[in-house]
Amino acid sequence: MPATTENKPDRKHVPIPHEQWISIRRWPVILALLLTGGMFYVISDKLTIGPNWIPLVSVVALLVPLTVSRLRGHQHLTRILGLVITGVVTLALVASVVLLITSLLAKSIEAANLLRDAALIWSANVMTFAVWYWEIDRGGPAARHSHCDTRPDFLFPQMNMHNDGWDNWIPMFIDYIFLAFNHSAAFSPTDTAVLSAKAKILVMTQASISLVVLAVLASRAVNIL
Repeated sequence: MPATTENKPDRKHVPIPHEQWISIRRWPVILALLLTGGMFYVISDKLTIGPNWIPLVSVVALLVPLTVSRLRGHQHLTRILGLVITGVVTLALVASVVLLITSLLAKSIEAANLLRDAALIWSANVMTFAVWYWEIDRGGPAARHSHCDTRPDFLFPQMNMHNDGWDNWIPMFIDYIFLAFNHSAAFSPTDTAVLSAKAKILVMTQASISLVVLAVLASRAVNIL
């Protein structure tokens, strides 16, 4: 007979104490989202669907209920809103990449503007996926700070250290920015292993966007020369 196992509760969705919940530093993520929205605001109109202020206004509009939800301790709703905001920014990013390619094929964008817009899209790519990694790793920030036994999506080098001072190490948002920057610059993981399927899909998507942006710049440079 097959062995039976006891059903264990999903600790990813177990609320943590309010004091611990409030202590989670979300302001770097909020700043990154606002910065990304600002990048789309200054990008060329040809590289956005509709007015270029829509991504920034959408981020600000969604951050208001997210902040209220966070302060009131609605952990599940806060997580949903965080994923929705990240999804909105991702849609704006993908749309800009597609329009960047079409603008190159139509030769409807000047070289100076192309360099600026490509740099903004590349930077937005890093910020957007850093937020994604922060939101999904080990079930999200609340699950990570509760030290639950959920399998990690990313294996940071610090997790393999068994020296004093590293036992309760938790990755901060800067760790995910560094991870996202490496994926955009090197198109592959450097010091951090990608473990889960959803993390691998996100990493492949980010690297593909970065590769497309750099390919557009290279193609334009060849045409100019």
